[in-house]
Amino acid sequence: MNDRFYTTQAFIGARKDSRAKGVLYGLPMDWTTTYRAGARFGPTRIREASWVHEEYSPYLRKELGEVSYCDSGDLQLVAGNIDNSLEIIYSYVKKQLAEQKVLFGIGGEHLVTWPIVKAFYEHYQDLVVVQLDAHADLCSEYEGQALSHATVMYQIANLVGSTNVYQFGLRSFTRAEEKFAANAHINFYPFQLLEPIRQVIKNWGSLPVYLTVDIDVLDPAYAPGTGTPEPGGFKSSELLEVIHLLVKEKINIVGVDLVEVAPNYDLSERTVILAAKILREMLLGFL
Repeated sequence: MNDRFYTTQAFIGARKDSRAKGVLYGLPMDWTTTYRAGARFGPTRIREASWVHEEYSPYLRKELGEVSYCDSGDLQLVAGNIDNSLEIIYSYVKKQLAEQKVLFGIGGEHLVTWPIVKAFYEHYQDLVVVQLDAHADLCSEYEGQALSHATVMYQIANLVGSTNVYQFGLRSFTRAEEKFAANAHINFYPFQLLEPIRQVIKNWGSLPVYLTVDIDVLDPAYAPGTGTPEPGGFKSSELLEVIHLLVKEKINIVGVDLVEVAPNYDLSERTVILAAKILREMLLGFL
């Protein structure tokens, strides 16, 4: 009996079996978005767009039928309630990690990464966090809020240890964020993506790595459907190269998320189509 979904309500190739090793889950939250809200619609639209693609990756020469993962749907978050939503995410991730799952989160704004990493750090004490993003997200507070999409990496750095945080692709940050990164010895790589990763990847060895990807690391020409687009970014092919490099080097990726896709700002749908392709490569490469 076939145990796979054949509906655009689930990501292409997903299985119905909750015992699958990989778990894809949606994080429909944008309660702290400060420019263009709408990332809460990202998970649904990315799932729909996944059916544009083939299940076979010519890059990795694998297809989705060869890996075991389920799509658990979206978490039922409480609209407008930041603390409650973050607690729901944390509790869900903690439960999945207790069952030894590899997690693939679809956002949603970048603040969703905070409770995820909190749960991961309790499970993996030597956790390394790798961020691909246009923005540093290192504010200690933003518009009076300690928990915001603009403060998520500040919170994470203080939790896992700043030297265990690696930030690539940055091209928008304040002087205060830059100073904090320098003083805290964060691995801070503005205006660069693939080359510095090639240089530092040896530092990670067999350590558990959590990868968080903000779609705005890409230039708006490739991914206009995001809340805070930042010109001067990277090509989609460069981001795919990063993923394939991590696969080739057998980096111990224990979890990932792809966030800040706001589909309503891209009538062409190229952002959600690209996001779905990125997720396909992650599923095939990291499971």
